[in-house]
Amino acid sequence: MRLLLIAALLGLAACNHSIYTKDGVTDGDTFFLAPRAWADDDPSLQSWVTYSLVKSACQLEVGGDNPARNSDYGCELTAREHLLDTWVEQRDEHAHATDDYLDTLLRVRKAGFLDEYTVAYFGRRHWSVPAEVQHARFDRWRREHLKGHEPETRIIGSWNYRPL
Repeated sequence: MRLLLIAALLGLAACNHSIYTKDGVTDGDTFFLAPRAWADDDPSLQSWVTYSLVKSACQLEVGGDNPARNSDYGCELTAREHLLDTWVEQRDEHAHATDDYLDTLLRVRKAGFLDEYTVAYFGRRHWSVPAEVQHARFDRWRREHLKGHEPETRIIGSWNYRPL
């Protein structure tokens, strides 16, 4: 159900290729999933498909000269929240499913630090970050719980470029 909702949202956002143009090219009127995403029902892969779709739709909504290259706190956080929601659903349906990174990220969320994690590992200086993000508390927590941690982003598709 979640994927249908995401696909519908993505379709609505991507329908209007006049949202932006740059040098006579529109970027983002169609999102292409890697062929493997359609054929492989691997729970981890399908969770990252959700991440890719949500983040891309959000970037398009943010707009700008080239939305596909937007880096926005809200987009990254929302995409990671949906990534984890989908991962939980996938694990419920596939008891054998394992993914060390996604399981670690679930522990981060359970500890109440997904916002802080997003800022610490993916943040940009230009991001507007809510004041309630607790950088110092997260730094203390991650020193104990995320030793040697490497953040991951697995994009499972891309926006196309086409002349107008």
